[in-house]
Amino acid sequence: MTTRTKYRYSGQSRLKADVIEEDTQDWQNSPSFTGLERIGGVDLSYVKGDDRSACASLVVLSYPDLEVLYEDCHMVDVSAPYVAGFLAFREAPFLVEAVQRLEEQAPILRPQVLLVDGNGILHHRGFGIACHLGLLTGLPCIGVAKNLLQVDGLSNNDLHKEQIRELQAGGDTFPLLSTSGRILGMVST
Repeated sequence: MTTRTKYRYSGQSRLKADVIEEDTQDWQNSPSFTGLERIGGVDLSYVKGDDRSACASLVVLSYPDLEVLYEDCHMVDVSAPYVAGFLAFREAPFLVEAVQRLEEQAPILRPQVLLVDGNGILHHRGFGIACHLGLLTGLPCIGVAKNLLQVDGLSNNDLHKEQIRELQAGGDTFPLLSTSGRILGMVST
């Protein structure tokens, strides 16, 4: 393990203790999300064939209408290398800057929840980019990953694939459980 990787690892471990995993807002406990008015989403999209040039984006939508209230897209030069498990150290600074621009330009449009392209507690150290952004912005964040990280007993095996095939209607879900029974995430249609 390199010195830089050891530093990142210890940083994640220290910050992980500050993650709030339970719901803290009234709308989070309402089956219809009563009180939720604004949802944000962030992503860093790379120029095809170039791992340094990317577009850092933040979009805020109204809820439940899903009308675009705010858009922020900036081309950025990503200098940190990609290291598996440490995506936040590469991408989070640009996404935090997008949230900061929103707070300066249109603070009334601050989202009540932020969807993040990446993992949250479903992570090798229980502290993915969604956790980082939650702590750095003070926003509740949900990691929305494209691929299943195979950690803590989770496996992309035949049983998992069958559970996905059984999802029928929009909103169908099943929990991603660790070997101890802790919910690390959800699979949804």
